[in-house]
Amino acid sequence: MELILKNDVPNLGFKDDIVSVKNGYGRNFLIPQGLAVLATSSSKKVLAENIKQREFKDKKIIDEANKIAKKLEKLEIKISAKSGTGGKLFGSISNADLNNELTNAGFEFDKKIIKVQGGTIKRLGTYSASVRLHRDVVNEISFEVIKSQE
Repeated sequence: MELILKNDVPNLGFKDDIVSVKNGYGRNFLIPQGLAVLATSSSKKVLAENIKQREFKDKKIIDEANKIAKKLEKLEIKISAKSGTGGKLFGSISNADLNNELTNAGFEFDKKIIKVQGGTIKRLGTYSASVRLHRDVVNEISFEVIKSQE
């Protein structure tokens, strides 16, 4: 079943993508939730026209996202956490903790756009994460988990 996505759907696609999914997933979840519509020939033509008109607007948004990405590259992020012997953390560090540090540094993001490589972090060290600023702009940032001074 071919569908046109009306919103970003994690692990499937972005808004206005044409995706192929199983019939049950499309009929029972995506369409009733308002996340997609059927990809008929007329809806594909309308989508092509909308994309053509939106390209100019997207160029400005992509330029803004690239500026933010350059600022992120210069940023050094250190997250302090309590740890035991051998550098093992009490608890873990996730994308929410990284988002809090970015907010403290002056960047306002939704934590859903931040993906920490390897999921949650349970040891001290240097790690990387990807921040999806736009569907075409994904920025890799590195951060360090250090032992707190408490």
